[in-house]
Amino acid sequence: MKEIIAVVRMNKTNDTKKALVKAGAAGFTAFKVMGRGKLVDDESVILDRKNKLLALAGDDERDTAVLIDGFLTGERLFPRRLFTVLAHDEDVEEIVNAIIAANRTDNNVGDGKIFVLPVLDAVRVRTGETGESAV
Repeated sequence: MKEIIAVVRMNKTNDTKKALVKAGAAGFTAFKVMGRGKLVDDESVILDRKNKLLALAGDDERDTAVLIDGFLTGERLFPRRLFTVLAHDEDVEEIVNAIIAANRTDNNVGDGKIFVLPVLDAVRVRTGETGESAV
């Protein structure tokens, strides 16, 4: 039995939910979280993302530029969605691949992270079942 923890972009929440259901995840929980990953060192990637984000800003470019710089330097946190999924060992690879397929972008940065951890036990509150049958 494993716990899969996935941190994904907010705008990929619905795609991730659909992918989890299609992959056969028994159930999952999602949280709104704030955080940031490893800072990008490639100046060309940073400049490209900054220009794309500024183009989306429209008239409010000056205030937006300050926010974008804070994100790109690691001073600000990004809104993200954190999914937790309990899965049988044989289902983990399919679920992880589904999360990757739903969240991979062409942005070269910030697509998320997935962690897979062992679970020692689980208990279904309604029935008292434990272990694999509780998942």
